Amino acid sequence: MNDILMIISESNMIKRKKKQQKEIKRIVEYMISGGAYFWSGYVTFFLIDKGLEGSFFWAKSVSTLAGWTINYLLQRYWVFKNPKLAKHQTQVTTRYTIITITDFILDYFIVYGLKTVGITPYIGQFVSSGFFTFWNYVWYKYWVFPDKFKKVKARVTIPRIVAHRAHGHGAYKHTH
Repeated sequence: MNDILMIISESNMIKRKKKQQKEIKRIVEYMISGGAYFWSGYVTFFLIDKGLEGSFFWAKSVSTLAGWTINYLLQRYWVFKNPKLAKHQTQVTTRYTIITITDFILDYFIVYGLKTVGITPYIGQFVSSGFFTFWNYVWYKYWVFPDKFKKVKARVTIPRIVAHRAHGHGAYKHTH
């Protein structure tokens, strides 16, 4: 009996260790792709801000769009790669868009707020990225690119019941 318990315990330890190794690998990949997002956005911001002398809003907007495009591709197809997500592409993209818009608004106000107190946007972006490194990992892992999507049951609502009458014709069909 003790031998069986030892084997089960060792098996559980091996599974936990593999899971931890997988998570560490994912975090490293996340940091690399986050770096690609940050530096592509940072360089784009610099080029628009200094090279084209664009406004802060346009420099921040275009650089964020460039960075998020690179980030999405790396997060979806490398860091959080999961063949099951292909069935949920619309949900994944919608969720990513929601997080991206939320991030953009928060990032804009963080960097702009720091700029108003005298901190250059170039330093402000480093401060902001520190926050988003942790913030986004949690959202990506558990909501945007989850290992499993919950099955959504079809909900019966009053409009559906009214629109489909049991005796044959729909509620919206005009009959004489």
